[in-house]
Amino acid sequence: MKTVYFIRHAKSSWSDMSLSDFDRPLNKRGKRDAPMMAQKLQEMGVRPDAILSSTANRAFTTATHFAKALGIARNEIIEAPSIYEAYYSTVLKIVQNQPEQWNTILVFGHNPAFTTIANSFDGDYIDNVPTCGIVKVTADIKEWADFDEESGNVSAFYYPKQFL
Repeated sequence: MKTVYFIRHAKSSWSDMSLSDFDRPLNKRGKRDAPMMAQKLQEMGVRPDAILSSTANRAFTTATHFAKALGIARNEIIEAPSIYEAYYSTVLKIVQNQPEQWNTILVFGHNPAFTTIANSFDGDYIDNVPTCGIVKVTADIKEWADFDEESGNVSAFYYPKQFL
């Protein structure tokens, strides 16, 4: 069994228009939601073998909150620059190329790719994966290369407003 948690970055700030999209930080709500959602995964007993993240500031910062809650060192977060502005197919290829010994991974990135990913697997239709939303996809496979729309299904969907 392989499990991927696709996690959209927490809410970002638009207050400094001189920053590029890539460099935008989390805003007040994002700084509240990221630790809260990370704690929810920790309480559920999620123990990832790896955390992969877009290198955009808002995504990587979100990943660091999850790493902290799950007892993973910040320097163990795998930076995946190609997740930023990626199509869903690019994100799936990244997942398909992970080491076979890993069974559970967290992937931090962006919309529209993450909503497209959520709706490419069997499960209820998700209109939009909101900021800091988590889509859990499970697949009864042994090799990551077999992880695709046919092998996996959405087994859970969490988002901050469920817990507020």
